Amino acid sequence: MTFEPLTAAPWLVQAHAAAALLAVPLGVAQFLLPKGDARHRALGWAWVLLMAVAAGSALGITGLAGPGRWSWVHLLVPVLALLLPLAVLAARRGRTERHRWTMVGLYLGALLITGGFTLMPGRIMHRVLLGG
Repeated sequence: MTFEPLTAAPWLVQAHAAAALLAVPLGVAQFLLPKGDARHRALGWAWVLLMAVAAGSALGITGLAGPGRWSWVHLLVPVLALLLPLAVLAARRGRTERHRWTMVGLYLGALLITGGFTLMPGRIMHRVLLGG
């Protein structure tokens, strides 16, 4: 493993990767720790902020579909922009099941599944984790 491909990338790519990578273990902690207390709310807000940074920074990262062009993965940005506040609102209104499943869906879809695509050959995270 080498971080050189990531440290050589533009700052926006680094910010995007950092936000997404920090959101992964934070999400796991949220799933495992007790729900509804001050710690859960604080970690939850941190996770929402990290996801917002990841989504916002994604808008400035292009090239997968051609230079200066967005790809299909950018469709997640408006999905996140809609679902993150809806999930927070659900929690604030006591709709815990809606909150839970929205957050689980965002974690799986926006972090794990989409993150898996970053491991494809030729992508920065592939070079970071697997070399070449």
